[in-house]
Amino acid sequence: MAYEQIEIQLRELEDKDRLRTLRARSGVDFTSNDYLGLAESDELRQAAAEAIARGVPVGAGGSRLLRGNHSEHEAVEAEAAAYFGAATALYFGAGYTANFAIFSTLPQEGDVVLHDELVHASVHEGMRRGRAERVSVPHNDADAFDTRLRHWRKAGGRGRAWMAVESIYSMDGDSPDLADLLAVADRHEAIIVIDEAHATGVAGPEGRGLAAAFEGRDNVITLHTCGKALGTVGGFVLAPKIVRDFLVNRARPFIFATAPSPLIAAVTRSALEISRTKPQRRERLAGLVAYADRELQARCGIASSRSHILPVIVGADGRAVALAASLQRRGFDIRAIRPPTVPEGTARLRIALTANLDEAVIANLFDAIAEDMRNLT
Repeated sequence: MAYEQIEIQLRELEDKDRLRTLRARSGVDFTSNDYLGLAESDELRQAAAEAIARGVPVGAGGSRLLRGNHSEHEAVEAEAAAYFGAATALYFGAGYTANFAIFSTLPQEGDVVLHDELVHASVHEGMRRGRAERVSVPHNDADAFDTRLRHWRKAGGRGRAWMAVESIYSMDGDSPDLADLLAVADRHEAIIVIDEAHATGVAGPEGRGLAAAFEGRDNVITLHTCGKALGTVGGFVLAPKIVRDFLVNRARPFIFATAPSPLIAAVTRSALEISRTKPQRRERLAGLVAYADRELQARCGIASSRSHILPVIVGADGRAVALAASLQRRGFDIRAIRPPTVPEGTARLRIALTANLDEAVIANLFDAIAEDMRNLT
């Protein structure tokens, strides 16, 4: 059989309760990253209709370096740079692609990338394709970054040091002390890359993220994605001009990819404007986070992450799958997250709060979790 080895690997995944399948949307959304509820909003529908009416094309027709560069790409980049407070922005078709481009292109041979052990998979993939040494650092431990950088220098490291972290971690909902990490970067003349994917639109002044106070510094690069709270698709690399120029000239995921949709770029401009000028959605989400913070402990005896991402650690893969299935039958769209996405022994439910929810449905979910967890023991 031509696909025998592939079939064996799929069976092994199934035996471990780790076989992934696609399924249709159903139930109350506690899974998506549409934190501000913009993805299906009337505001973005109207923005799309207006862009189409003024002749903005759906497709780019080629890469940005050929005929694919559209005025909407340049406009959204200018607006993103101004909004987030960076010197320049470069728009990619996905946040994953942007992270891959950063870490496969910028760190050079002889450099080192120190990364939080829980950093996004896209960072790991970029590092694997890059030329720099890679060093894993314990989660949210600024002192460990400092120690490992000192050891690397003492061992003969002479290149540039890079640090890769997230401002809100996608599976735990927690955050590092960015000021401490910046102090480490400054001491070691390192460049820090801060992935703001789950903070963009949600945290910081005007939704500019938790790294807003550090944007525009020469040794700070940030990634802001559009496919989560902003409700569209794509990702921005915010950085000094020299970094943008180098990515345009050397980043294969930028050079050889068809440019993002000009129509989506136009809609993303509206999403940035909503985030900047209309705080109501963000304020509503903050209220729901505060409510969930209290009620998760009260109803389930589970400590909250105190963010819009609430992990419920179950442990065994099969138990997490069974719990998710039970909640889905009750009408909640909850998914089990298993290794290798999370560390071994930490299979979980990942509850995402969005502005589309209300307190009553959150309470109902927590009561259902408490009951189902008792029944699974």
